Amino acid sequence: MRDFAKELPSHTEIYIGEHDLFVEIFEGDALPGAVQPRPPLLFVHGAYTGSWMWSKYVPHFIRAGWTCYVMNLRSHYKSRLLDMTKITFDDYLEDIREIIAACGVPPILVGFSMGGILSQKLAETTLIAGLVLIDSVISREVFEAVPYEQMDWMAQGLILPAPVREEISSLDETADDIEFQRKYLTMESSKAFGAFVFSSEAKGISIDSRSIVCPCLVVKAVGCEDDDRRGLVTAEHLRAEYKGLWHTTHTGVLVGQRYREAVDTILDWLKRY
Repeated sequence: MRDFAKELPSHTEIYIGEHDLFVEIFEGDALPGAVQPRPPLLFVHGAYTGSWMWSKYVPHFIRAGWTCYVMNLRSHYKSRLLDMTKITFDDYLEDIREIIAACGVPPILVGFSMGGILSQKLAETTLIAGLVLIDSVISREVFEAVPYEQMDWMAQGLILPAPVREEISSLDETADDIEFQRKYLTMESSKAFGAFVFSSEAKGISIDSRSIVCPCLVVKAVGCEDDDRRGLVTAEHLRAEYKGLWHTTHTGVLVGQRYREAVDTILDWLKRY
């Protein structure tokens, strides 16, 4: 198996705050003719994962001159292990605020899945330079416009075990891509996860888009018309630009064989800075 996390270029590794949040900092390559400092990019991972999930993305942004802060929420990857039965969605929001403060200037948040809904909620009240959502968990407002057919999630204890990926490959992931994830996937807090799911009892996270004033981009993995509609409604809700990547999967859009399509979409959008 090819381990992309072990192929990352030289970078700084630090621990921040009382919860020892593990952050990897990659300095962007110097660009000829650059006259104005760019805001850094702050990458926020999804549930069960960590900074390793961005291993294919980061080198492309470094080469394009972007400084990248790749964080880990409390008790994820190399952050200090804590009691996950007590960790909440709000705790994760506080973790992101702590890393934003460490950036020194308002960053551009790049959030995947759970990291996407966390980033949206944070952007209501925290100054950031931009917001990029990659197959983000949808908000309550988007769910009400394009609901899922089934809502059968139930809390299965105080800690959710790592997802079991038994398939050999997927639509856009090779066996190596899936094995890479199997190596690192870990448990998740049921309290945090339960805050943003939808069921007969859970209504998800509401996002006040009027409070979000930064430029936004929505990138969506699309497998059906409803997926595309959810992406479009998310973009409309946030007054964002939109790119639907048809025939890609939720994790494949980050680590699969077509991940460059998402990367190139983001890099093109970032030319405004």
